[in-house]
Amino acid sequence: MSFPVTYYCPHCEALVELERDGYLADKAVTPFPFEGWNYVAPDDPFEDRDDVDGVVFTCGADGLLVDNAESGCGERFYLSFVRFENGIEIDPRTPTEQVELGERPVRSRSGGPAGPTGPRGPSGSPGPNDPGGFW
Repeated sequence: MSFPVTYYCPHCEALVELERDGYLADKAVTPFPFEGWNYVAPDDPFEDRDDVDGVVFTCGADGLLVDNAESGCGERFYLSFVRFENGIEIDPRTPTEQVELGERPVRSRSGGPAGPTGPRGPSGSPGPNDPGGFW
């Protein structure tokens, strides 16, 4: 037996309605897909399929808007289902690999990361008794 379930478009807050089975395993509705999730269109079969991790909507273009007066924004949004791997729920926010964005920070004399220096004097350089920064 299926039931109508509504979801908000995260871009324009229009409501879409989708027929769903009685058991829901919804994780989130987001304006972006989760990395590694497999999405299908709402008119494709998705219930009880192990290879489908969610549904991709195009707001207003899928013919699923609840209020016919709304036209939708035309943006894509994603309904993601809960996923399990070896019996443990997968957190979609966990990166799949480590990424290094820059060089290692230079350490200051105090051992902490080096930060920006303070403002310079009127000539642009610290004075003889001023190492930089505020006095």
